[in-house]
Amino acid sequence: MVFLEFEKPLENLYDQLEKIRQISEEGDIDVTDKIKELETKIKAKQKEIYSNLTGWQKVQLSRHPERPYTLHYIQQMCKKFVELHGDRKFKDDKAIVGGIGKINGQPLVFIGHQKGVNTKMRQYRNFGMANPEGYRKALRLMKMAERFGMPVICLIDTPGAFPGLEAEERGQAEAIARNLFEMAQLKVPILCYIIGEGASGGALGIGLGDRIFMLENTWYSVISPESCSSILWRSWDYKEQAADALKLTADHMLEFGLIDDIVKEPAGGAHMEPDKMVKTLKAHIKKNVAELMALGEEERIQHRLEKYSKMGQFDIAKAKNKK
Repeated sequence: MVFLEFEKPLENLYDQLEKIRQISEEGDIDVTDKIKELETKIKAKQKEIYSNLTGWQKVQLSRHPERPYTLHYIQQMCKKFVELHGDRKFKDDKAIVGGIGKINGQPLVFIGHQKGVNTKMRQYRNFGMANPEGYRKALRLMKMAERFGMPVICLIDTPGAFPGLEAEERGQAEAIARNLFEMAQLKVPILCYIIGEGASGGALGIGLGDRIFMLENTWYSVISPESCSSILWRSWDYKEQAADALKLTADHMLEFGLIDDIVKEPAGGAHMEPDKMVKTLKAHIKKNVAELMALGEEERIQHRLEKYSKMGQFDIAKAKNKK
């Protein structure tokens, strides 16, 4: 188990708990009361730590190396998942995965960023940073979903679209913009879930939908705290201040009206009880898909357009009459 810096008090308690359990296994000693006492302390400490997390601490939790990624959710939610590859124009981008799966008999098209579970796989997946072909693959799958009347589920977890020269040469901005244009008028329901990092256009490229949700310990912003700090202060040392100033947490996004709801995570984050998190997300998807499928195509698209038209705040200045 990996503990972040602000979780160190928990690490000591878990170490004590593990040692007591070893003593219980190795010898014929009843330590039930001591185990219950430590478990109570752990729950109390978790409540104390996680009830008042800063923006930067939530960013750290969203990047936790043991946090479930897209394929974990899909494979656990669906008894059978068929992954589909390639954009039919250039190649298959490993940073975005997609395919067809079923939840309680309902066929769904899943699309999401995949970071990788170890160093080798993270390199293979390009750390979840998609190239243009990744977004074009996503669009191909969305159009397929539209043809066969299957709702689209997007799982977002990326530090941003890949910023390399070759990505720009192949039309990174155009690919993301095309996805936004097409998703705005897709005839099937679209649910978007930010399950980790939701950074910049990389997240937006598969992030326009009928309903947008964020897991509790995730973030959503036009720029990462580190990049913001490097631009404003010429240093990464101010990333904590940048995270607070950006107001990038799920609570802020809900307050601004940019998302529809927050999906609660188990105490300590999704990585502490991944199976519980999968069950929560599965039930959430099932409920919202059923509600959206009950609407007609035109009604759904109209609601989607109105949803995004209402975002943001502005004032209309009245021109002064000239004498």
